[in-house]
Amino acid sequence: MYGVVTRNAEEVRWPEFDRGFYEVKDVTGRSAEPIDDGVNMVSCFGDNAAADADPSLVPVDDMGRPADRERSYFDWAYICPSREDYRQGLLEVIDDCVAENEDVRLDDIGFPRAEYCRCGVCEQAFDASEYDDRMAWRASVITEFVEEAVEHIPGTVYMTLYPDPYPGHLYERAGIDLEAIEEYVDEFVVPLYDTAYGTTYWLETIAKGFESALETPFNIELYAVNVDVDNLIHALEVAEEYAEGVFFGYEASNGRAALRRMRADEREGVTHGSPSSDEDA
Repeated sequence: MYGVVTRNAEEVRWPEFDRGFYEVKDVTGRSAEPIDDGVNMVSCFGDNAAADADPSLVPVDDMGRPADRERSYFDWAYICPSREDYRQGLLEVIDDCVAENEDVRLDDIGFPRAEYCRCGVCEQAFDASEYDDRMAWRASVITEFVEEAVEHIPGTVYMTLYPDPYPGHLYERAGIDLEAIEEYVDEFVVPLYDTAYGTTYWLETIAKGFESALETPFNIELYAVNVDVDNLIHALEVAEEYAEGVFFGYEASNGRAALRRMRADEREGVTHGSPSSDEDA
């Protein structure tokens, strides 16, 4: 199964793709109206616009450093997953999506890194909780949000996972308890992004790691922007050995070109019966 991840609604309808994901809310905070013929996709705790409008929403570490674009290791600003008002806003966005299409993809789920969050809201919530271990409490926050979101989604639930299958890393880094969350998710999506795919051994290693770690079906999302088509095809061939589906991110035309060339090559390689000789005639 092949699909596309896009901000252009018309691209989800291209016949080369079996499935289309349409970004209704992305990490910039940009929003769009949901569509009825694609899986609407919601960036949950990545939101530059919300962070700029209200910096108090941004997670901080124990030194008060916010998880925003001022840190060299963050590509976007995060919102603290403990913030109930913001979470309620996300559920309203999900409701809008479900009104058009019952399938939804939850993107950017989790805390930004292991040292987050130590804001006042998190400190009070942890102190009032039944947990002695902060990591276990963080995981409960994320699991509870996913459970609550899924109650609003009558169709297929997709969830993006940070591409780190090393045992314990998703739990420690993002607060994602895979065993607990798998109960609520129908399919995971793992973005394995590269700007060239000149080599793919790393892609195979990560894909194999998720195959070993998950009981739930998972898909791989490849970055398609300005990637050489031959390299993209090779990455696709590696990914589909492990994943249920392969999705092309943010350049549908390149994904379409890769699929067309791959399918053409497959047709050219097909033979029907054995070549006849004069003796057989």
